[in-house]
Amino acid sequence: MTTMTSAAQDANGEASASRLIDERIEGLGDWRGETLARVRMLIRQAVPDVVEEVKWRGVPVWSQGGIICTGETYKSVVKMTFAKGASLEDPSGLFNASLEGNTRRAIDLREGDRIDEEALKALVRAAVALNGSKKASARSGRRTADS
Repeated sequence: MTTMTSAAQDANGEASASRLIDERIEGLGDWRGETLARVRMLIRQAVPDVVEEVKWRGVPVWSQGGIICTGETYKSVVKMTFAKGASLEDPSGLFNASLEGNTRRAIDLREGDRIDEEALKALVRAAVALNGSKKASARSGRRTADS
């Protein structure tokens, strides 16, 4: 069960995902919170109209035409899991986890790791483009079937 402080509720009493993510970052209070805040800022720079959500017991999720990635925090890593990462080009080699799967790919960030900001933003934009191309393909496929 997710608990919210009053700061995490909007005028209607509903949780604001952005506020919940703020609280998550603040609640960590260590390098993981700093890393999650940095990742979030880079995602927002890459996709200014990104949609922030909180799912699966408080996990931050960033979406645009579908899930881009999640920002999970564990004791020794901040994990960015890209929902369709296996379909993305990764010329900078950012993906370093979940490499064996057919769909997802992840980036494990450990304390002291440097983030290649431009490469990460490019990867986020590529994920958005992939989400858009899949939706466009699905729409054009339906039109063809209906004609």
